[in-house]
Amino acid sequence: MSYSPPSPPQELPDDIVETLDTHSPEVLRHIARYAEALAEHREREARLAEQDEEEQIEQRPEDLPDDVPSKATITIKEINDNRYYYWQWREGEKVRSKYKGPVSPDD
Repeated sequence: MSYSPPSPPQELPDDIVETLDTHSPEVLRHIARYAEALAEHREREARLAEQDEEEQIEQRPEDLPDDVPSKATITIKEINDNRYYYWQWREGEKVRSKYKGPVSPDD
């Protein structure tokens, strides 16, 4: 075992390294356990989000056009006193729409 302190990973921000340097070995061990648990939690959340996306893709409506993402929802727009269905989804900051068809009088 070396008598010199370990070198922090380059990916670790300097402010975190400086903060860690001020704590006792006991607190550092608590931090290490917490950081490991937090990393596992975030990885699990990312896996669940990915599974949700995959399930949404599998549940793609049959009438959804190929050029419309599965996350799109149906919106009703009124134009000149007529109502129309549109597929609508977000791409970054923009909201995209694609015509689906007229709203029937029964709806």
